[in-house]
Amino acid sequence: MLKAEINISGSGRTDTGVHCKQQYFHADLEAEINPADLMYKLNSMLPFDIGISSIKAVGDEAHARYDAISRSYEYHINTKKDPFLKDRSYYCPKSLDVENMNKAAALLCGDAQDYEAFSKVKTSVNNFICTISSAYWEQKEDTLVFNITANRFLRGMVRAIVGTLLDMGLGKKSVEDMKVIISSRDRHQAGRAVPAHGLYLVKVVYSDIINR
Repeated sequence: MLKAEINISGSGRTDTGVHCKQQYFHADLEAEINPADLMYKLNSMLPFDIGISSIKAVGDEAHARYDAISRSYEYHINTKKDPFLKDRSYYCPKSLDVENMNKAAALLCGDAQDYEAFSKVKTSVNNFICTISSAYWEQKEDTLVFNITANRFLRGMVRAIVGTLLDMGLGKKSVEDMKVIISSRDRHQAGRAVPAHGLYLVKVVYSDIINR
């Protein structure tokens, strides 16, 4: 469209099957563009499952990944079978102790901690330190949503955390086990990774440099 090779950098990557309610990427363009016109053309060409909602100019040093100061995810669970939620929510018909799940989720929050126990084993990060500012469950009738916000996330981290919390909701693990799992830094001590299709990237927050 712009008659040039364009490289884009996203705010982060997700596993296949994960959804994004909000995602950002940046690109360095040589030519002047009309944002509204480019957005219209991009949406005309892109498949229906991707939509561009806005385009704006930012400073030359702005970076979609490295300038992000927090990211928020949701994990959706439906406890009643619903064909309309196929590939959009994880169906779990078993009875869950949501109170225990919230008590365990609270233990994730606070000061920076090492979350290697919830990371995929084969990863190239320099460290596993993250700061989780909030983690909690909300229940509305037959829908259960896990909300989590952190300064960064490891590969597979949210899906492993949700799987661990579900074990606690099912009585397979106790709330106190959460501290033991975190301290172990052992992926085998945590629960299984839940399916990707229940996970949503919902918000990315940036430092002021993005707006310069």
